[in-house]
Amino acid sequence: MSRIVSVWLPRWPILRILATQAEESSGRPVNPDRPFVLAVAAAGGPRIAALNEAAEIAGLAVGEPLADARAKAGFLQVRAVDEAADDAALRRLALWATRYTPTASPWDEENGADGFFLDIAGAAHLFGGEERLAADLYSRLAKFGLPARLAVADTPGAAWALSRFRAAPFAVLPSGEEAAALASLPVAALRLAPETRTALRRLGFKSVGALLDKPRAPFAARFPAALLRRLDQALGRVDEPLVPVVAPPLYHSLRYLIEPIFTQEAVVALASRLMQTLVRVLARDDVGARALRLCLYRVDGAVETIAIGLTLPTRDVCHVVRLIDLKLEALAAMQNAGFGFEAIGLAVTRAEPMAARQTELTSIAEDTGAADRTERCAALVDTLRQRLGPQSVRRFEAVASHIPERAEVLTAVTGETFQLSPPARGRSAVEDRRVGVESGTDMTPPRLAYSMLADPPLSGEGTGCDGEASTAGPEPEQKRPLLLLPHPEPTEVMALVPEGPPRRFCWRGATYEVKGTQGPERIANEWWRSGAGCRSSELTRDYYLVEDADGRRFWLFREGLYGRETSSARWFVHGLWT
Repeated sequence: MSRIVSVWLPRWPILRILATQAEESSGRPVNPDRPFVLAVAAAGGPRIAALNEAAEIAGLAVGEPLADARAKAGFLQVRAVDEAADDAALRRLALWATRYTPTASPWDEENGADGFFLDIAGAAHLFGGEERLAADLYSRLAKFGLPARLAVADTPGAAWALSRFRAAPFAVLPSGEEAAALASLPVAALRLAPETRTALRRLGFKSVGALLDKPRAPFAARFPAALLRRLDQALGRVDEPLVPVVAPPLYHSLRYLIEPIFTQEAVVALASRLMQTLVRVLARDDVGARALRLCLYRVDGAVETIAIGLTLPTRDVCHVVRLIDLKLEALAAMQNAGFGFEAIGLAVTRAEPMAARQTELTSIAEDTGAADRTERCAALVDTLRQRLGPQSVRRFEAVASHIPERAEVLTAVTGETFQLSPPARGRSAVEDRRVGVESGTDMTPPRLAYSMLADPPLSGEGTGCDGEASTAGPEPEQKRPLLLLPHPEPTEVMALVPEGPPRRFCWRGATYEVKGTQGPERIANEWWRSGAGCRSSELTRDYYLVEDADGRRFWLFREGLYGRETSSARWFVHGLWT
């Protein structure tokens, strides 16, 4: 069963402007002791949308034309309504209220956009009961300069009605007494449209109690469906889901502090304790944290929120704390500590299954295997993402194309990158270890894996006597250079025969004497893509791996087959080995 706290902030737009004025210097400061109104554009001219107490004493009212208000008040301060700023400030205040419960929902326009709901089911006992929680919330809002009216009930509708239409600062309604509590309230307590309220008053229905025992069919036939829906929501007959200001956490740990803290070291130490508390619950459920949210609640009511994303699910306290430390440095959140942080909350917003592993009885000399290597690589990626940004860490992903420059694309690193996969075909376990992966895991981008293999042997000649490609059987996987140029760069080549390997080439203003070659590796154009909007004029390429006198290795190709595709083939440099 839910227990909902409704927090109504009378004169919220006025108080928001005055609070903003106190924090920021303004060219035209508002005097809160003089009549002050907020105006909104309407048919027939601007009208009053909100006013302060001085304007109300002067006889002004919400909805009154601004021209009439100026005639009543000799010196009237007027500002335009800024709904976007009001909504943003209300969301920040609802985020601060998550210090009481993870579920806080700011009001929308139908509710008045001047308050928020809290679902305190299962959280009230942390404050000594619902009355003490409401009293603490009321006191803290008053210190912020936000006088509020609070009510606690089983339903949002009943709590909303009591907070607005009961004069008490806060009220706690026992479960099951919604109908009796609502009976004496006006029909406006049901959050109805102005037209519906006017029609009900004309028919003599002035209170909610007058609607409770009447037959429902006439109301359904004459009034919009919202009338009966709002009545059922207030009485708990129909559920009214709340939209939380932030995603509700799966696991949550919150620590209230006796004295505020200011330093980054203190925040990191407390975050470590909170994570240790969460780890026990995560281990119980056989899951790991994939995304976390750290909330730092300032004494002045502001909240600093830090989101941590992980490549793989983890329960490693040291790893999570290190990421939090890096995030605090990158965002400079400690520079905005104000009067300090009075509470810290750590929540797991995304959790994924994490199988149990044996760690205590593992031999030191025993190879920890693919899983440990994957976790270490994921930890490195997490660290880089915190330092450089989530979009700055990318990997090569294979594409179904044998054209080298189109065979890979750069994509963002995600958890799926590090999922276990079967061993790559055509490579032995020895080769897997040489490229830095274990059997069962391949985390290395394709081109990087090829380049880290042993250097291929080169020979003086790479073609047969007829100039065609060598008839030797193809290798299981062709070697690729570590550095593949974004675009092939033209080069001038000297060869013994037109279709033979290069003997000398000039590239970027330097001449290189070739001492050894390997190839060619013939790559034809993707003929099946022609006619479908793809390039159909591409020529066949013959790739050669060449080595100069200083041991530098280049990847060159000749474009076009003599006599069949071209009469003067062109040469290009496409990659480099280190």
